[in-house]
Amino acid sequence: MAIDDDLALPASPTASAERDHRVGTDRLVFGVTAVLAAAILVWGLVWPDSLKSISTSTLNWLVANLGWLFVLAASGFVLFALWLAVSRFGRIPLGKDGEKPEFNTVSWIAMMFSAGMGIGLMFYGVSEPLTHFVTPPPGTEAGIGTAMATTMFHWSLHPWSMYAVVGLSIAYGTYRMDRKQLISSAFIPLLGRKRTEGPIGKIIDILAIFATMFGTAASLGLGALQIGSGVEVIGWMETAGTLLLVAVVAILTLAFVASAVSGVAKGIQWLSNTNMVLALILAIFVFVCGPTVLILNLIPTALGDYAAQITGMSARTAAAGDADTAKWLSSWTIFYWAWWISWTPFVGMFLARISRGRTIREFVIGVILVPSVVSLLWFSIFGGAAIAQQRDGTDLAGRGTPESQLFGMLDNLPLAGVASFVVMLLVAIFFVSGADAASMVMGTLSQRGTLEPSRWVVVFWGTLTGGIAALLLWTGGSDALSGLQTMTIIAAAPFAAVMIGLCVSLYRDLSSDPLIVEGLRRRREREQAR
Repeated sequence: MAIDDDLALPASPTASAERDHRVGTDRLVFGVTAVLAAAILVWGLVWPDSLKSISTSTLNWLVANLGWLFVLAASGFVLFALWLAVSRFGRIPLGKDGEKPEFNTVSWIAMMFSAGMGIGLMFYGVSEPLTHFVTPPPGTEAGIGTAMATTMFHWSLHPWSMYAVVGLSIAYGTYRMDRKQLISSAFIPLLGRKRTEGPIGKIIDILAIFATMFGTAASLGLGALQIGSGVEVIGWMETAGTLLLVAVVAILTLAFVASAVSGVAKGIQWLSNTNMVLALILAIFVFVCGPTVLILNLIPTALGDYAAQITGMSARTAAAGDADTAKWLSSWTIFYWAWWISWTPFVGMFLARISRGRTIREFVIGVILVPSVVSLLWFSIFGGAAIAQQRDGTDLAGRGTPESQLFGMLDNLPLAGVASFVVMLLVAIFFVSGADAASMVMGTLSQRGTLEPSRWVVVFWGTLTGGIAALLLWTGGSDALSGLQTMTIIAAAPFAAVMIGLCVSLYRDLSSDPLIVEGLRRRREREQAR
């Protein structure tokens, strides 16, 4: 798993187009987003109760009235992405004909996984399977199979298909059609260039930066809380106070800003490879020291139950049960779909950034199937270990927060202190690699789609993101971050409709691709020759 420290952007036929895209900062997109971010920040600092109340009410309304849209759209993205891979469109390259991939396959997978949901697996690897095991979804049978199937439903095909739809749309337009690397540019086949470069396109890109920045700030704060919990478990401090949490945010912010300005090849690639090694070591440790036989049995059980229940879970809405079902869906499935959609501008653009030269089929397999398999193994190992301890009488579920449940599970294994330290290190690096990518993406969006945004822009967005997290922790703690997460989902909710539009636009784009047109011409010639 060697790391190419001297890796540089390869020369390609898109180089001239790339230079054309480096036309400076879009003052409207940059300025409006910065003002909106400042306004939300002031609101949260001065009137935190008002922000929490209004955002919670708005989120509840969205879940109650638009939950059906999230459910239908999420499954639709899965079907659309998989269909693209197996159809004639699968052989189309995300670049010029004959262009080689920019990154080797191992680094490519490591980078997309770290940016996509690496820190989420650290938070919920123990918590979610354990929660569904102790309190199964309404209308389902209690058991380890149901717990694992529900967890896999939330963490495998559906979220990664959402990322794939956005990533494919941007990568195809940028590397195949020489368009700017903007989410708005992906709508050119559907809306035309004039509209996408006008007010409609500006709004789309502003929403993308807004969602990315606040989503990243919320994760930074939550990462700090988890590291603080680890400090308490290891015994370095009796209580992780606010000052420590703010210091953690400051250190992580400096780290990801430094990584971001070093460039994708040197910064994100190195961190992502390091992540993968440490995560593999931690998983092997829990697998060997935990209930190994149960974990091995759990892998096929989880896969089988997931396959058997996926249709029913995909169609489950509030109409399928009583008030308890509706409440459960709003807390889990619909909340997850909204949260994943809120991250698609950032993760989708980053996936596009690192996927030049891949075919659509390679992209879909890499982006959807590989992380899904990793999620299956990860949740089987950590969830299996936690469920085994719960069965044996250790009340991990009663510990409350996800981070304390993870450390509680590790506390019952050998070398608990070392393992807990590795967890804190992983959380830190997972966040740095993800925030690193987010800063690059925000820079790209605010500088008209350039593939190499100016350092000052990357530093600005990175510093602002860290500052938001630090100030909210200082004034409101975890409650402020919870409200910020809710605001992120509300702001990103329109992306459900945006992503449906992306699917239509991408299909129209691919239908006129030279490879497809040439293939149809040859088919007609063969039919005429018969």
